[in-house]
Amino acid sequence: MISVDEARTRILAGLRPTAAEIVPLAAAWGRVTAQPIAARLTQPPLDVSAMDGYALRGPDGVVGAVLAVVGAAPAGHPWPGTLGSGEALRLFTGSIIPDGADAILLQEDATRAGEHVTVNEAVVARRHIRRAAQDYSCGEILVPAGKLLNARDIGLIAAGNHPWVAVHRRPRVAILATGDEIALPGEPIPPGGIVSSNSHALAALVQSCGGDAVVLPVAPDDSAAIAAAATGARSCDILVTTGGASVGEHDLIQSALAPAGLVVDFWKIAMRPGKPLIHGALGGVPLLGLPGNPVSSLITAILFLLPALRVLSGLPGAPPPTSHAVLGADLPANDHRADHLRARLVTDSAGNTAVSAFTRQDSAMLRLLAESNALILRPPHAQAAKSGEIVPIIRLDHLGL
Repeated sequence: MISVDEARTRILAGLRPTAAEIVPLAAAWGRVTAQPIAARLTQPPLDVSAMDGYALRGPDGVVGAVLAVVGAAPAGHPWPGTLGSGEALRLFTGSIIPDGADAILLQEDATRAGEHVTVNEAVVARRHIRRAAQDYSCGEILVPAGKLLNARDIGLIAAGNHPWVAVHRRPRVAILATGDEIALPGEPIPPGGIVSSNSHALAALVQSCGGDAVVLPVAPDDSAAIAAAATGARSCDILVTTGGASVGEHDLIQSALAPAGLVVDFWKIAMRPGKPLIHGALGGVPLLGLPGNPVSSLITAILFLLPALRVLSGLPGAPPPTSHAVLGADLPANDHRADHLRARLVTDSAGNTAVSAFTRQDSAMLRLLAESNALILRPPHAQAAKSGEIVPIIRLDHLGL
């Protein structure tokens, strides 16, 4: 068995970002830029007023001065002349500063009477003026390649005059659940069978990370059926299977896909839950064979599929971020496998936050995982931990899961 860190490194090593595609800016939120985005214009293009008021020459802005108002220049309507001594031009926020002016008299510091304005507060040259290129210049990089676009980025790109953006294509993830005993929600359940949750949970996880899930039909425990179903992944960026990853006589993923060219890198990880996990490639498509237990399937997806989706999307393949929390209940010593305990992080009325693992950690108990908002990370051979100690955690709620 290999460690969690080594497994993640080996999984990510063979992945590359998807190709670029051009999308409308309105559809670019949550996508990753495939190339740098440079400004197509200078902002502001010229010196503009930052306030409502009057443009004037600095020496004219003394208290008591009475200036002739020669016109007005609303934003978008520049005044064509040159401002002379003793003159003022009515401006508004965003108005172009006319030639000859280098100061702004604020509206609230002036008294207007007909076509004249009186200075009530001394002005300071260049104050309240936004200089040309104060924000950025034409050709300057606004957003680098490999940036996950948020609303602020979208606004900046729009201001830079880009209606279209080059982003990495959404990763396509084929999901194949296997097993005679499983049925999809709403279908007849075979005797002794269960309803499959893995395909839906994994599809939701993929979508939450900006990928497109391709849910393949459930394959029974039959080598030919599994091999036939897996052909649906040929146009995808990664194939994720659930079930059939162990060594029982009905665990058929490896034997069923070997004739189709499956090359296995590893299939055991020193972790709990989720020891049996296959990593390899099928006809050039990376394969991640997750365990069939629903809790094991989701936790291994969090640890390995999420970073893989980041790489495919054009981002660094970082593991899920960890933080630390105060332990709310004692934990026993751990064995040789890294443990990922389903837990609740709770803040009391006094503002104290503590994390406590659920008493039962059975990998088939999906309800406890749904009620968890954190995983407590227990390294191999960790000593017993007492309430009040600090432990590392993964915040599931911060992952949007």
